Amino acid sequence: MMNRILLGVITVIGFFTLAEALTCNSCKVGILGKCLYSSQVACASSEINCYTASAVFNVTGFLSLSSSGCTSNCNNTVGTILGAGYSITKTCCITDLCNGASAVQLSTTAAFSTALLASIWSSYML
Repeated sequence: MMNRILLGVITVIGFFTLAEALTCNSCKVGILGKCLYSSQVACASSEINCYTASAVFNVTGFLSLSSSGCTSNCNNTVGTILGAGYSITKTCCITDLCNGASAVQLSTTAAFSTALLASIWSSYML
């Protein structure tokens, strides 16, 4: 009898834990406001926010990279990559799919160039 009650309590707690997982739109890299490939992801329990981030390079002022997904860090940052200054602005929210995302098809050259920039940039986003 006691084992059944304990098993029932653990099951109910498990359902509430699963129900509380946040779902966010995810975009690993976007360029000029358009996501290369978007999806929806379930956040880890430590990631309590959905975010949308945009990095603008100070030299050009118009070239921007973006990403979105789950995070526990909503701080904006500034820094440099290969001597070029940039600023990252993050917008966070706390409800399912609150960080809208859109996908667009790009040419292979544009996708390759973006992937190259993203590989440098991704280590600075998180």
